[in-house]
Amino acid sequence: MTPSSGCAVCFDVDSTFCEDESIDELAAYLGVGSEVAALTTQAMGGSVDFRTALAMRLSVMKPSRQSIDKFLVEHPHRLSPGIPELVQRLRQRGQTVFLVSGGFHQIIDPLAAALNIPASHVFANTITFDEQGAYTGFDKSEFTSQSGGKPAAVRHIKDTFKLESVVMVGDGATDLEARSEGAASLFIGYGGVVVRANVAAKADWFVMSIQAITDALA
Repeated sequence: MTPSSGCAVCFDVDSTFCEDESIDELAAYLGVGSEVAALTTQAMGGSVDFRTALAMRLSVMKPSRQSIDKFLVEHPHRLSPGIPELVQRLRQRGQTVFLVSGGFHQIIDPLAAALNIPASHVFANTITFDEQGAYTGFDKSEFTSQSGGKPAAVRHIKDTFKLESVVMVGDGATDLEARSEGAASLFIGYGGVVVRANVAAKADWFVMSIQAITDALA
């Protein structure tokens, strides 16, 4: 099963569009990698909801605007092999590309700009700062700041951009959730960075390389 011509394609970012996990890497850069990893494990265990887990991790990290800017300079994005070619191929077919992530606009937006993906096509979390650039919190109105955020974001994309169908590509359970009524009509699971058995089992199509998607669109 492949994306049909004219539909839009939404990509998860961490471990799908990119090889890295930006929250974990930023936490490590800020010297709190182990603490944030423990909170991530706790969140994945279902003991806290997504928004609470996000708030807990950010409160430990307390990333300033300056530290994020420096992080991006010292840790440039590692695109998954084949992503630029796939984005180009989708555009040639008249398909719009969106990024839907539980990560942060401050990290993802420069990547999107480098690939000519409009800021309006990026759905992620927004870290807030005071006038000096110190961390103050995050925007709770963003779709992906809460549980069920990715299906909600995809429904919004579908309605706002008047799309007939949307495909979701991702590695995780939250990406799989986007394959739901009124949201994504096709879910492509990606295991090129990490294989999650439940995602592989439930995906409409599971690939180990981005190139496999591009080849199918030839």
